[in-house]
Amino acid sequence: MSIGSIKQALNNLRQEPRSRTSHRVGQWFKWLAPGLSVKRWLLISATGVVLTSLGLAIWIKLTPIFYAIQLIEGVLGTIATIVPNYISGPLVLLGGLLLIFWGQTRTVGSITEVLRSEGDEELIDVLLAHRRLHRGPKIVAIGGGTGLSTLLRGLKTYSANITAIVTVADDGGSSGRLRREIGVLPPGDIRNCLAALASEEKLLTELFQYRFRAGDGLTGHSFGNLFLTAMIEITGDLERASAASSNVLAVRGQVLPATLSDVRLWAQLVDGRRIEGESNITKAGGSITKIGCTPANPPALPKALQAIQEADFIIVGPGSLYTSVIPNLLVPEIAAAIAQRRKGGEASPVPCIYVCNIMTQPGETQGYTVSDHIRAIDAACGQKLFSAVLVHNKTPSPKSLSRYAQENSHPVFLDRDTVAKLGRRIVLANVMDEDEETGLVRHNPQRLAGVLLRWYSRAQQGRGARGEG
Repeated sequence: MSIGSIKQALNNLRQEPRSRTSHRVGQWFKWLAPGLSVKRWLLISATGVVLTSLGLAIWIKLTPIFYAIQLIEGVLGTIATIVPNYISGPLVLLGGLLLIFWGQTRTVGSITEVLRSEGDEELIDVLLAHRRLHRGPKIVAIGGGTGLSTLLRGLKTYSANITAIVTVADDGGSSGRLRREIGVLPPGDIRNCLAALASEEKLLTELFQYRFRAGDGLTGHSFGNLFLTAMIEITGDLERASAASSNVLAVRGQVLPATLSDVRLWAQLVDGRRIEGESNITKAGGSITKIGCTPANPPALPKALQAIQEADFIIVGPGSLYTSVIPNLLVPEIAAAIAQRRKGGEASPVPCIYVCNIMTQPGETQGYTVSDHIRAIDAACGQKLFSAVLVHNKTPSPKSLSRYAQENSHPVFLDRDTVAKLGRRIVLANVMDEDEETGLVRHNPQRLAGVLLRWYSRAQQGRGARGEG
């Protein structure tokens, strides 16, 4: 071994403890960060110790304390005669500080060991993240299907104050079977959103999306749908079932049905046909001219209205236009509450944006442009609900285009002039994920959420500047 190698090894040994020490010191300084609400409680605790000692001294007439002070004074006087005060004082002070530091270190270490599992991040980092997320904006996201759950996966990294308002018009697949056989509201979209907002998202998504492949009556059902159906039976309705499930799954935010009414969609097609049922609308393969529901004008869930009234930011979509997004807006109180918040009403106006789909959907939006999507929502609600539209600005690969073209699906064309005439601001961004193997195109959760939160911040700053002016 060369002399250089030995020196390098010694340097590494010297640097490793330093790095660990600096990391530990850095972690300790984080406890002094503003907003943790730790320093004030430590100060209050110290004040409590002083007051307790004072009260005890008064109660026992100071006699034991007097003798204790005399004893300490004698000991300290003896030490001072042997060791000069300019040496003994700092030594005793340092000893006290070391004892305090040691005690606090072991206390925090014990708490951390209990509150976090093996290999997780430091407790202080967990607390800082918790504070940051719970100070995030109050976001209401409205939609359904895979589009909304994709959005929620990204939003939960920016805020814990998320409310997802979800359609209950689904009548196909496992949800449809449970709806027909047991009479519960369809749990499928709520299941997807709960899994997306859960802390252990990957494991819960796999569990909730697991479909039974065998068993009398179980085949085709997803575990998540059965779980929520059981919760509905136990708690009494879908709202309570969703809230209870959120507690069980440590969900960041809340998921609410738009209404507790047994809503069924219908669509009027260009050729005059009237199609009943959400799952049949897409299968009909026609062009939709009007969409509605039975019963007409279903009442909104009060908690959903409250979430909209308290929102800082409202997002509509993404998702299937006629079977995921618009069904929520067919609840008149939901649409009216969004419109009121966008305009301001009694409170200050909130930013409201629509996330347009990347590709057209056969049976729903074939041939649709961005403005067609906007007009469809305006027509269904009878008013403008959002001031801006987020549009993806990157063309998918030829492989993906070819794959989707076989299904009569194409990228949604941005007709800028028409969108501008509709009074909407256009937000262009690359928010697409493309599967190289299958060619499937989806929104990227993190990029989508990042773009939306940046737009929200700019909208807030612009509103503040206008207010100051």
